[in-house]
Amino acid sequence: MSTFLTSLKRSGHLDDITMTIFNVGSRKVSSEDDYGSQDWGIFAPNLIIYAFDADADACDIANADLASRQVNWTEKHIPLALSDTVGEAILYVTKHPMCSSLFPPNEAYLSRFSELIEYMGLDFTIDIETTTIDDFCQKEGITEIDFLKVDVQGADLKVLQGAKEILESSILAIQTEVEFCELYLNQPLFSNIDSFLREREFSLFSLPVAFRHHQVSPIVSEINPGQLLWGDALYIRDLLEERVRKNLKQPDKILKLACIADILNFPDYALELLEYLTLNFGKNSKYNCANTIVEGLSQFPELLKQGLESLPVIAKIQEYLIV
Repeated sequence: MSTFLTSLKRSGHLDDITMTIFNVGSRKVSSEDDYGSQDWGIFAPNLIIYAFDADADACDIANADLASRQVNWTEKHIPLALSDTVGEAILYVTKHPMCSSLFPPNEAYLSRFSELIEYMGLDFTIDIETTTIDDFCQKEGITEIDFLKVDVQGADLKVLQGAKEILESSILAIQTEVEFCELYLNQPLFSNIDSFLREREFSLFSLPVAFRHHQVSPIVSEINPGQLLWGDALYIRDLLEERVRKNLKQPDKILKLACIADILNFPDYALELLEYLTLNFGKNSKYNCANTIVEGLSQFPELLKQGLESLPVIAKIQEYLIV
């Protein structure tokens, strides 16, 4: 649950913010995949979600669900396969459709691990058309993306490579699936994605990972529950870093990034951004977040018991507090 968003909303700091999300590989498997129903929904009606999946049926189901719920944000599920080129490709449809990929599953390798081949084994192939994020944005007149989520089973780097132009001008945070072994033949691995994003000023903030034990073994260690195979890497363009280009270090982007950090459960980083915003741009009430900082920290009984005034961050923003 976010720490500062509610206060920012109540104080009017979010009134002028439009949050744009691109969700690539948007099949909704669980409630966590429904962004508008999570903390992102606080930006509604100024929340815009473009969701992409190669499965047209999955897109139709998602759009019908949104219509029936009459949501108060804009969300479109678009039956497009995103990659690094505009053209044609083969889609390798697996036994469970959520594991389908632009790369063929590495069945010999998958069969060595528990349960994987049952989900990721090849069912059939189809020819599809692909496009890129940059091409889609150019055609739709989209100039800014704030948060990009990519989960396309081994082809994630292709999607990122197809977004080079808009990566240069926007995108504050990226969540992407990464693999540490070739679950799909000749797929890029974590090291390739990490190098690509670090070259573009993104920092790795978290990496929840998944393990699978080898099929042949009836025993599994409690310490090492199998081999590390994949994870969900979260990269953030840290606007307080020296290497980040100055044209991106605008106060409106810093405020938006603070909101994203709060939603993604990094309240410590969100607080650092809000403090920086207040100290450097706080003479403009639009960027004075001193009261929000106090309200957010006041939610923690141990800090109240200690006394908020004893915290260095409170001492720094004291002159910006509005009684």
